[in-house]
Amino acid sequence: MKSDAIKKGIAHAPHRALLYAGGLSDKNIERPFIGIASSFSDLVPGHIGMRDLERQIEKGIHSNGGQAYIFGTPAICDGISMGHSGMRYSLPSRDLIADCVEAVAGAHQLDGLVLLTNCDKITPGMIMGALRLNIPTVVVTAGPSLDGFCKGEKLTFIRGSSEAVGRFRAGEFDENRLTEMEHYACPTMGACQGLYTANTLACLTEVMGLSLEGCATASAVSSKKRRIAFDSGFLAVDLVKNNVCPKDIITKDSMRNAIVMDLALGGSTNSILHLLAIANTAGIDLTLNDFEELSFKIPQLIKLDPSATLTMTDFDMAGGISGALKTIWGNTPELKNTINVEGKTVEDRAKGAWVNNDVIKPFNNPITKNPGLAILHGNLAESGAVVKISGVAEECFEFEGVAKCYDREEDAMKGIEDDIVKAGDVVVIRYEGPKGGPGMREMLAPTSLLVGKGLGKKCALITDGRFSGGTRGLCIGHISPEAVDGGIIGLIKDGDKIKIDINKRTIDLLVSENELEERRKNFTPKTKEVERGFLTKYAKTVSGADKGAITE
Repeated sequence: MKSDAIKKGIAHAPHRALLYAGGLSDKNIERPFIGIASSFSDLVPGHIGMRDLERQIEKGIHSNGGQAYIFGTPAICDGISMGHSGMRYSLPSRDLIADCVEAVAGAHQLDGLVLLTNCDKITPGMIMGALRLNIPTVVVTAGPSLDGFCKGEKLTFIRGSSEAVGRFRAGEFDENRLTEMEHYACPTMGACQGLYTANTLACLTEVMGLSLEGCATASAVSSKKRRIAFDSGFLAVDLVKNNVCPKDIITKDSMRNAIVMDLALGGSTNSILHLLAIANTAGIDLTLNDFEELSFKIPQLIKLDPSATLTMTDFDMAGGISGALKTIWGNTPELKNTINVEGKTVEDRAKGAWVNNDVIKPFNNPITKNPGLAILHGNLAESGAVVKISGVAEECFEFEGVAKCYDREEDAMKGIEDDIVKAGDVVVIRYEGPKGGPGMREMLAPTSLLVGKGLGKKCALITDGRFSGGTRGLCIGHISPEAVDGGIIGLIKDGDKIKIDINKRTIDLLVSENELEERRKNFTPKTKEVERGFLTKYAKTVSGADKGAITE
């Protein structure tokens, strides 16, 4: 075992002394050392229930002859860090978390890992750390919250708070009603109820094979989640004994399966960043071309909040990921028969699954023949841009509008709040990319305000930043190259016309090449002052969004 490096032989008496100081028994020193990387935090609603799940995982490890060690990693709530300077830390925290998992497990020579995660950047960050070490690993995502309800209205975090602000500003209801919605939008612990980034990554982790069947959709407050946590701890010991490692599970085929599911579900645009980063860590050649290729082959089979009123609770009751696999399996050669940590193949799961086709539509009778996500190209996005088609009304698939340019999110918010932004405008938010932000902030606040004010189908928003999984409307993100790297998004002027055509997968600035060349001559990218520290280091090492915003 890997842990023999700290517990076997005369020379390692000092190591054993320190292990005994921690309470290790002579009866347990021969057991596999399994780390529980826990992102518990009182600050993050999706993570506040993890103390109980830690216990369940620990019980499972010890029941199967392992020795459990819990250690912590950072966790940032995107909802709380949204709309201000704090959001600059969110995406960079993914690589910080990967560093933490790698450093702690590597330094202590752990034999295996259970990754206890839930929200947004934490899940891909932990997986990246485990892939660097390539020691046996199981992932436990802590699960979604239950749906909110207030006076007969079904609520989710986005509809009950972010979009409610826009509805309030539009005069739809008073402040008392807004306060009621705040109180009831998130009734329990767990990840936000829709198919936002946290739940998208949980679903894709299950598809890739690193978590147990049913883990992605089981509610954070369910007994099922506790059982999954116990079983995951138990399984981790078996994986160590059989030397089944993440790179045995994470392959090109399993990652393309994740893309297939992402397109079928209409997941968060952030998933593209994270799948690219995971693939890079695993040494797998995965690019935007894979997403683009598959997007023409996979229809959307389910529509969840924020694009519809169905939530993760509804998806779970309709069969969850296994139900979706059953629906896709055999209908496209793109879904490969990969294996998960339990030893189950995609075919095994499809054959054993139950599915409600009223929620998860049949492959030959989908919600739409369009995929949930798509990659756009054009002179405005020479290296690509991303749109969540599932969140766009079909009448907006072709849109030509007039640019209103802002160099940071806060200025765009003021323009929308003060009614400077009108129907027919294309809101341009630039210098918010991975390097230019730095940190690639999510633009949930301005997109939600547009929807709440009734402009969701009348305006477009484009950015070199990114969007929350809770975003809906004609929103184009990840525009590459970003403004700070000389991307054409930095050359746009107020009044320029921009054309978006989702059917043709194009996004273009309708300005002549001669005019663009003149603008380039006088163009100096803006840089933002950032205090020395984490973000300064990040800005110097991060790649573009088209590469997954990886740090090298």
